[in-house]
Amino acid sequence: MKKRRWGWWLGGLAGLIILLLLRFAPLNSYIETPGTADNLRNFVTMPTRPDHQKGDFMITSVYLQRATPLSWVWAHFDPHASIDSAADVTGGQSGTTYNKVQQFYMQSAINEAIATAYQTAHSQYTKKYLGIYVLNVTKNSHFNGEIKVGDTITKIDGVHYNSAAGYQKALAKRKLTDRVNVTYEHNGKTKTAKGALIRLPDGRSGIGITLTDNVKVTTKIPVMVNPGEIGGPSGGLMFSLQIYQQLTNENLRHGQKIAGTGTIGPDGSVGEIGGIDKKIVAANKAGAKIFFAPYVKPTKELLKYEPDHMTNYQLAKKTAKKYAPKMKVVPVSSFKQAVRYLQTHH
Repeated sequence: MKKRRWGWWLGGLAGLIILLLLRFAPLNSYIETPGTADNLRNFVTMPTRPDHQKGDFMITSVYLQRATPLSWVWAHFDPHASIDSAADVTGGQSGTTYNKVQQFYMQSAINEAIATAYQTAHSQYTKKYLGIYVLNVTKNSHFNGEIKVGDTITKIDGVHYNSAAGYQKALAKRKLTDRVNVTYEHNGKTKTAKGALIRLPDGRSGIGITLTDNVKVTTKIPVMVNPGEIGGPSGGLMFSLQIYQQLTNENLRHGQKIAGTGTIGPDGSVGEIGGIDKKIVAANKAGAKIFFAPYVKPTKELLKYEPDHMTNYQLAKKTAKKYAPKMKVVPVSSFKQAVRYLQTHH
């Protein structure tokens, strides 16, 4: 009797361990599913410009989670779920570094959204260029180990440029045998590193560091944006619309729930993002009647290598036709184009 009882205990313990592993053991992949479509009133605060207009602007998101054996199986039966390798999602970065990069992308998107809205509304603002933010350092970079993700590069050989593109263009003219001095900020301290250039995948010379502009925007009319737990650059367009709506008090929504997605560039251009099919599903669930989808015309070179390439707009329209037939998907290439659409379509 004692042996049988011990056998039951051991069997139950083994079963429990197996269930825990199936439920919680992390796999080397991620599962992406529809997230939420949240009212931007909850993110944007302008004390002197409250939003009293009817309707809502909504920021859409996707839900990204590390796969486990059980969730991996479940994802194969969910028509809205997709499975990607960890390397494709994080670019080989650790989870902490990846989250740090996503947070900076979001802050950068907020800064550009504020600048775009204020510029379009002819309202006073200043934009200070701090340098270029380090998003990734390649393994073959001669600066790997010194310059870290999150640092801000301020000078190359003592010269300060006004954009990441300026640095990249200057480095592209240099010879691979050249060595450069890079001045950068790390945890509030100014440091200098010296190293040789490498050949980038596109054939140009560079330092092997993925960069983006690090700017600070200040405004005469105060505005505060708190993105909460949402990361990444894809909320730029919708943040711009909400800020512009409050800044001008123009009735752009006309009582409608309007969702969308897309990055916002320094020139007001709207860029493509990932997971737009899932954002359509999230927006539809939240009751959105209009969805702004980025449209970037594909180049001949891209279509040559990807003949079946779909733009964000094409994928959004295809998804809406199946899962949100009453939703109007609107293609936009710029912030002003989105504003004009709302001004002319009530």
